[in-house]
Amino acid sequence: MIADDPAAAGQAHDAPAAPWPTQPTGAAPPAGPVGLAGLAGAAGPRAALALVRTEVAKAVVGQDAVVSGLLIALICEGHVLLEGVPGVAKTLLVRTLASALSLEGKRLQFTPDLMPGDVTGSLIYDARTAQFEFRQGPVFTNLLLADEINRTPPKTQAALLGTYPLPEAQLDRFLLKLTVPLPERADEISILERHAAGFDPRDLSSAGIARVAGRAELAQARDEAAKVHVSGEVTGYIVDICRATRISPSLRLGISPRGATALMATSRAWAWLSGRDYVTPDDVKALARPTLRHRIQLRPEVELDGATADGVLAGLLGAVPVPR
Repeated sequence: MIADDPAAAGQAHDAPAAPWPTQPTGAAPPAGPVGLAGLAGAAGPRAALALVRTEVAKAVVGQDAVVSGLLIALICEGHVLLEGVPGVAKTLLVRTLASALSLEGKRLQFTPDLMPGDVTGSLIYDARTAQFEFRQGPVFTNLLLADEINRTPPKTQAALLGTYPLPEAQLDRFLLKLTVPLPERADEISILERHAAGFDPRDLSSAGIARVAGRAELAQARDEAAKVHVSGEVTGYIVDICRATRISPSLRLGISPRGATALMATSRAWAWLSGRDYVTPDDVKALARPTLRHRIQLRPEVELDGATADGVLAGLLGAVPVPR
């Protein structure tokens, strides 16, 4: 599940642009739908997922880091909390990602009167058979965008992961919190030029989005990422970062062991996407903020002084010794 929190977000990217190639070496980018079996056999799941970024960029400009984060979450089978101001293409991003991955995607607009059954489905009595029949709700899909999740009442949010306001115990269930920044000037010009040329965000076929990966590639990616080696030194580094949050004078809530496990999982997925079978401290640093930012709580006095979760994490990452 991808939950959309429309709160204003910072402009810093969540992770560096992925170093893996945007297309298989020596291959031309596809002009239309691609046979998934042929692509997987020729290039493997890593190249297939790299092509996903190329396809998403046809419709969504300047959000490569967020796309990388979403792919990492899919590899780790985790949920994502997307945060950004309205109008930065969060919905379009999820729809395009689902299209490029040949997955079913649904969007659910959360409103104050939404009931749990509207999300999960409900039992309907069939007078003809004198039996109750279960009608599936929109949660039964591959990718679900829970749009403006903070608008609906606690009872309905509890049908997914959170309650209003999202407390620490529920936020901890999200693997990543990704901020969707406003585009840079050049990217925004490109967006306007595409719309002027006839691009319709409601019609993805007009953007020529190709199906370049699917469930088989994602399953293989998960298997391969699970085999990425994490040395004892890097494991200790992850633990030291998390333990540093628990004693930081700026925080009233630090990272739990679940958060440490999540950081190891996302670091392994990033290392695999980068073409390595081992995790480096740089992988941990790259994923620390999107994996941990929603799991820590600032002290009120620190927050009043203008501190942010990302800022505190950056300071801790600079203070914790890095293994050689």
